[in-house]
Amino acid sequence: MAYKITDACVKCGACADACPMGIISEGDDKFVIDADQCVDCGTCVDTCPNEAIVEA
Repeated sequence: MAYKITDACVKCGACADACPMGIISEGDDKFVIDADQCVDCGTCVDTCPNEAIVEA
């Protein structure tokens, strides 16, 4: 199951820096995860200081 970033995202970029697949990019209001390429490692979840990343 892939992950998604909720509106609690404050665009700090911690998740993008931590993602081993490099599939998290900056969107208009928050960072976004390319769900088709997500390998469910959970690194982004562990890294997010706002708990803004949840299972999709």
